[in-house]
Amino acid sequence: MGASRKIFRIEAMNARSSPLTPGTNAPSLDHGEIMAELKALRSIIAPQEVTQKVLDAYKGEIAEAQKLKAELDIIYAAINKTKREIATLHVTGFEGPEMTRVTQELDAIVGGTEGATEQILAAAEAIDQTANNLAAAVKNERDQALAHDISEYVVNIFEACNFQDITGQRITKVVATLKFIEKHIIRMIDIWGGLESFKDVTPEAVAERSGEKKLLNGPKLDNEVGHASQDEIDALFA
Repeated sequence: MGASRKIFRIEAMNARSSPLTPGTNAPSLDHGEIMAELKALRSIIAPQEVTQKVLDAYKGEIAEAQKLKAELDIIYAAINKTKREIATLHVTGFEGPEMTRVTQELDAIVGGTEGATEQILAAAEAIDQTANNLAAAVKNERDQALAHDISEYVVNIFEACNFQDITGQRITKVVATLKFIEKHIIRMIDIWGGLESFKDVTPEAVAERSGEKKLLNGPKLDNEVGHASQDEIDALFA
């Protein structure tokens, strides 16, 4: 007995429409019927392939969206941190007491070095004049040589007093740098929309001094209160 042959769907459909008698040859299908059958077969398979492609594309888009969200979260955190730093620098720095104190300290340096230099130069001029008078009054060559040495030392003092001018130039550069930084911080605040955009930003608190550091408020600036005067210190040790 021969093996039974599998009946394809096309044959089954054709058999229903025109039954075959045993011993007769199967009718041949024309091109249109074959194409219709292939089309029906594709209609069953294609949706599954399309659905899988759509799912793969959707998963890829979700992964890209999650990656983009993570990057945006990092940018958002960096922006908030930058705004907090700007607010801290503006409120507790350039607008706070610390920066005011720095400006006053720089002014005090300029004033103090200028006053000290004037005193040194005045004393050096007096010494130089005294040395010249002494050299003219003495007759001993040894004493005249000593008076001449004094004049040479006075010249060294005059040359060393040039530090006051150099110090003033350097402090001027420091002040110019601070003004440059302040200008650009204000410009950054304007870019963010002005100070109104920072009203909800809490600046970081400046650490307060404690212990012995809290007691160190000197050196005293001019017209500054809260310091003991020299007379009070002399009275304490009297």
